[in-house]
Amino acid sequence: MIARSDAPLVIDGAHVATVSGPEYPSGHIVVADGRVAAVGPGPAPDIAGAARVDGAGCLATPGLVNTHHHLYQWATQGLVPDGTLFEWLVASYPVWARLDAEAVADTTTAGLAWLALSGCSTASDHHYVFPRGRGDIVAAEVAAARAVGVRLDLARGSMDRGVSRGGLPPDAIVEERDAALEATAAAIEEHHDRGFDSMTRLAVAPCSPFSVSRELMTGAATLARALGVRMHTHLAETVEEEERCQAEFGCTPVEYAEKLGWLGPDVWLAHAVHLSDSAIARIAATGTGVAHCPTSNARLGAGIARVSELLAAGVSVGLGVDGPASSELTSLVGEARQALLMARARRGPAALSARQALEIATLGGARCLGRQAELGSLEVGKLADIALWRVDGFGRDVLPDPVVALVFGPPPPLERLLVGGRTVVERGELRTVAADAAAAAGRRAHRALTGEADRR
Repeated sequence: MIARSDAPLVIDGAHVATVSGPEYPSGHIVVADGRVAAVGPGPAPDIAGAARVDGAGCLATPGLVNTHHHLYQWATQGLVPDGTLFEWLVASYPVWARLDAEAVADTTTAGLAWLALSGCSTASDHHYVFPRGRGDIVAAEVAAARAVGVRLDLARGSMDRGVSRGGLPPDAIVEERDAALEATAAAIEEHHDRGFDSMTRLAVAPCSPFSVSRELMTGAATLARALGVRMHTHLAETVEEEERCQAEFGCTPVEYAEKLGWLGPDVWLAHAVHLSDSAIARIAATGTGVAHCPTSNARLGAGIARVSELLAAGVSVGLGVDGPASSELTSLVGEARQALLMARARRGPAALSARQALEIATLGGARCLGRQAELGSLEVGKLADIALWRVDGFGRDVLPDPVVALVFGPPPPLERLLVGGRTVVERGELRTVAADAAAAAGRRAHRALTGEADRR
């Protein structure tokens, strides 16, 4: 990864959307020591030795925060294009069983490079497939993320409920409960960085109620709270999950999660599509966050999350691309548009605004990850994770509102992405890893898992 320059950096003349406060139609941002040193209206003050970026014609936003992903799924895009979630999982697990550390390094490189090119500066990856004897998968992912230069929130997942115990995954790729907990604790000890400018955080993240035992769910909650890290899992994604929880546990998924200690201000849930009013109230009352994944939910026919109601209740809602195998090449900024359109399809044009969609994609995501003090808005003292979008090109040059131009239309060109003041993308090109090398890594992992020839 390229080093951050010691010299201050000034972005001048951009429309600055701070997310947390006012917007500055022709404003400035000063970056020093990896943090936002100043933000405000008008030209920046003269700063000796500062590098300057002309922001004219651009919109400056916080770097986008992806709160739910499965980077390893880069290798299996397009699989089961017409199946339900359960059908898709059953068909995919035998392919994912071929994962090893090398394939995970390759998919992480390809997936995070793609996310960076869509303005993402922080990504949470929920990895829960750990075939035995395939190398140090966590270490491989952390190293690949460092090379790309995107902050990684690695939700170390687990499954202990294979087919023989009534679960969905093959027995060969699940872990024993104690082994899963020990491996999770070891990964946290080795890689979790609690520092303000951390590039790597870990969370405890058993996969879902239909692939994890009650004992692993409760053990994971105990472990996470003992170590002071966050907790993440899939919940309430499909009607079938609701029916299965009622049949097996005699309660809804949210009620089941609460019984097991899986609601709270240190928890964020992926999907949360099928929620009653009472479930939303419990999520809100407990301070639990939600990762909204509109494209994946639509692709798998799972439904449309009640985002307007969640926000009205005060729930922290972030945005998630979800795995590339259920949202094929969706960009993170494109997911903000999808969130807006899905909300409006349900409840009309006032259901979600462009600025609410931008907040979900930035500060809402930072809240889900417990990093709202560091990320998600352009404020003095916060980390200089900044996306600079060109909104003056053909078509966008007639849109008077730059935030509407960002959210309503196709993704605009990314002029620059800074992560902690480091340039990761410049004029639409990666400056850390080469785009062709990232693409080759993705193809290599695809061949390794599927056995298909390279069709480049």
